[in-house]
Amino acid sequence: MSKLKLGVLISGRGSNLQALIDACAAPDFPAEIALVLSNKADAFGLERAAKAGIATAVVSHRDYPGDKPAFEAAMDATLRESGVDLVCLAGFMRLLSPWFVGQWHNALINIHPSLLPSFKGLDTHQRALDSGVRFHGCTVHYVRPEMDEGPIIAQAAVPVLPGDDAHRLADRVLESEHRLYPHAVRLIAEGRARVDGDLVRIEGTVPDLAAVVNPPL
Repeated sequence: MSKLKLGVLISGRGSNLQALIDACAAPDFPAEIALVLSNKADAFGLERAAKAGIATAVVSHRDYPGDKPAFEAAMDATLRESGVDLVCLAGFMRLLSPWFVGQWHNALINIHPSLLPSFKGLDTHQRALDSGVRFHGCTVHYVRPEMDEGPIIAQAAVPVLPGDDAHRLADRVLESEHRLYPHAVRLIAEGRARVDGDLVRIEGTVPDLAAVVNPPL
């Protein structure tokens, strides 16, 4: 059976990209990275991809000043030329237009550092601390035109511990992100994540995510 071809969009260091690279290196993983695309030529994630022998491309938004449609059309064409089936946002720091999201409807996913629908947007870890929640975490979801909206595929919760600051909490959430993103991609690649309206139905046996993705207390 052919593997699902991923296109990973990055803007920076690409730690979640590395998690996907490591997962795809396993012979039984049902997906492979066809392309890593960045809007920044100096993104460290491009070095990670090159080291792993993965094709890379740069489509800089600075080459399209004031012309977001042309920028996104160039990204779309580059992804399609590489035969991408599923686009994975992994620290891509540009808001995508409804047009681009529509071009990849139910084939565009994102990982967000909170338990959506709580704490959409930026500064999620400090906002979680300020709100007094006892659990924080991360979410993989299908992308919709509204920011941090879309059917949820998988989530991982981590405890908020006494003495946490935003950096310590972010580090603990990031550990879960690195395990959750490949897990969600596997569910999609195996055909077990099915979009049903605003929800994702998971078919078949799913591992106990408390054991899979949460660091021990």
